Order: sequence, then C-alpha cells, then structure tokens
Amino acid sequence: MPDYDYDLFVIGAGSGGTRAARVAAAHGAKVAVAEEYRVGGTCVIRGCVPKKLLVYGAHFAEDLRDARHFGWDVPSDCAFDWQRLRDNVLREVDRINGAYTHTLENAGAEIIHQRATVSGPNEVTLGDGTTRSAKTILIAVGAHPAVPSCPGHEHGITSNEAFHLDALPKRVLIAGAGYIANEFAGVFHQLGAHVILMNRTKEILRGYDLQIRDRLLQISMMKGLEFRFDATFEGIEKMDDGCLKVSMSGHEPAIVDLVMFATGRRPNTAGLGLESAGVELDEQGAVKVDDDNRSTCPSIFAVGDVTNRIQLTPIAIREGQAFADRLYGGKDTRVDYDNVPSAVFSHPPIAGVGLTESQARQQLGSVKVYSSDFRPMKNVLAGRDERALYKMVCDGETDRVVGIHMIGPDVPEIIQAAAVAVKAGLTKAQFDATVALHPTMAEELVLLR
Repeated sequence: MPDYDYDLFVIGAGSGGTRAARVAAAHGAKVAVAEEYRVGGTCVIRGCVPKKLLVYGAHFAEDLRDARHFGWDVPSDCAFDWQRLRDNVLREVDRINGAYTHTLENAGAEIIHQRATVSGPNEVTLGDGTTRSAKTILIAVGAHPAVPSCPGHEHGITSNEAFHLDALPKRVLIAGAGYIANEFAGVFHQLGAHVILMNRTKEILRGYDLQIRDRLLQISMMKGLEFRFDATFEGIEKMDDGCLKVSMSGHEPAIVDLVMFATGRRPNTAGLGLESAGVELDEQGAVKVDDDNRSTCPSIFAVGDVTNRIQLTPIAIREGQAFADRLYGGKDTRVDYDNVPSAVFSHPPIAGVGLTESQARQQLGSVKVYSSDFRPMKNVLAGRDERALYKMVCDGETDRVVGIHMIGPDVPEIIQAAAVAVKAGLTKAQFDATVALHPTMAEELVLLR
C-alpha cells in the first residue's frame, strides 16, 4: 500500500469542500483543505449571505414608506448610509468566515492557506512549490462570474465587487436576467439608483414558471426598473466625467455610473491541472462526475458548482456530505436532485419547487393548475397595488402535487415548508384537507381553486 500524506486532500473551502472535509475527519480520515482566498467560499464571502443582508437593508426603503400607513411618523427624507450597511455586512462575513475556520479546525482538518493544483492522480502542488500526496483528492473550487468579452469590459464589475463599492451609484446597468441580476437590480433600485437591466433575449429568470416571472417583470417595470431586451454589448467607454457610456445592439446607448455583469458563472477549473490526472471536463469547463461524485480519474472526486449540476449552496453541502459518508462512513448515500426548492430574493421575491406548468404539460400530458392571485393584507393597508400569485401544478390523473410556484412577500420562507409536501408526493386533496391558518399569506396554499 502506498504511503500518502493524507487520506483526503480537498481543494477549496467553500460550502461543499468544508462539509466534506469536516465529515471525513469526523469519520477518522486524515484531511487537509487548501484554500487560496478565505474559508467559506462564494456563499459566505461573496454570495448568498452578504447578498441576503443587502436585500434586508434594501427592504427598509419600502417598509419605511409603508410604515406611515400603519401610524408611524416616519420622515419622508430618511437618510441612508451605504458605507454603514456595507461595513456591517462585511463584518458579519468576517464572523462567519471565522466560524467556518474554527469548525474545520475543531474537526481535525488541516487548513492550508495556499492555492493548490492537481499534479497527478494522487498529488497536489501548493503555491509555494511544495507537493502533497493523498489517497483521494476532492475538487470543490466552485465557480466564478462570467464577463463578456466586449470592448471596455474592464470598466464593469461583477457581483464579487458589488459588496465593496465605495459609494452607491445613481445609475446602474446590470447585464443579465438571472437570479443575480434581478436580486441586485432590486437592491440598487430600492436604495435609490435608476436601474437598467440589459439582456440578450426577451426572457428573465429562465427555468422559473412563466406566469411567475411575467408577474415579476410587470411589478419591476411598475416600480421604475428599465429593461432592454434583445441587446448585446457593442462596447463600454469611460467618459471624461467618469461616467460609462454603454453601446448595445438594438437600443440607444446608456449613460450610467456603474456596469455590473451578471451573465452566468463558470467552473473554476482553468489552470487547475486536472488534465495531468486524466480528469475530463465538459464544454463549460465543469468536472464530469458520476452519481457518486467520482471523476474520470478514480482517485479524484468533485462536488458543488465546479460540477455545474445545480449551482445551489445546499446542493454542494449535500454532495460533500454524501461523498464523505460514502467513502469514509460506510453509508450507501447519494444526493436526490428531484424537487429541489429555489428562490430569487428580488423585490418581491419569487420561489418554486418541482415542475413548472410548462414542464408538467410536456412530461405528464394531463395537468391541473390551481392558483390564487391576491393582494396581501399588508399591501392593502399600505396602499400598494402589488399583487401576489401562487400556483399549484398537479398531475391530472393522480391529483399529486408536482410543482408549487409563488411570487409575493416571504415566499422563500413559505416554499421551504411547501417543498416537503411536494417531495413527499402529497395530493391536492391533502392540501385541501388542511385547515387554513388565518390571516396569513401561506393559507392560500390550502385554499387554491
């Protein structure tokens, strides 16, 4: 038997890598984790966590206006301090980074604060030029924002840099129409910026239910967000006054203070040396893996966004857990990718689980759709016309609920519980048999007609 430095060497200390390392160490494996930036990965450092905190901060803009209708004498000219919010968010990121670090150390995993690349089936090379050997290598390096290759692209930023802005821009152009684009569009708009969303197609949030995303588009436009569809970059020019002139196909140029690219994410496999071990990548640069997260090299596995299956933090965590339990805990476990709930923390947020109406009609044929289109009680008293929409998609033959899709206040919180019912295969009749909790928005789920 070869004598290796470690049983497991993990490259990347994000959500998936951290979970895999911690669980493997708990099972008794000798584990090392290499991280070139900060422990916690995209979600903790420059993704879900700081983004959600900005969303909370931005929501106060509407809440303060609405508060007057509920009897609170809130001044109409409330001052907002971007730097205070930014610094408080970054301070919380630091706290969670420390918690992740302590969790790994307490589990017995060694943290190596260097870049690591693969130099063989059982070998990695660190940034200082030294090498380490391991029986198994886990690739958990995540993904990075894609940047269009248009002239002047260097003048734009990505979501990575959005958390560190010195000042809040007055005019923002966001390229893209996925969840990152819509979430930051809502944040910037609520904090007082004029926002232009530019997309190369006519669709936003591809993959979500059509009616739900159409409702978000309608509400966003009513709030004053500007959309430019069927538009591609022709160039970004920095003007003498520091503003950016964005030229695009099919539309007049836009003059803005900030351009943010939210045009997808690409796996971080460039320069990782995976070819030295015979690890195959797909056309997007993602590591090809089987159901047990094993790559085409038997000793190298991969989890999380670098595999480009479902780019969600809870998926990466489950993949890391399944990998470690299977390899070191003797458990025959795999991740189930059916009925994974997801949400977009836009203004208002949307959420869904299971099949959309279109997907259900394609896959099942016979489909029944139930919906509720209503104005939340809080919006009524606040004089806000914004309406919520809940949809339930059912198998027409069995009455089984195969999808739930929602837009409105707090729907990400509601969909988590609803996802349990969809995962369990409950029927519309079982929803109907459940007594409503009144007055709530969630009660609409058991009153759908």
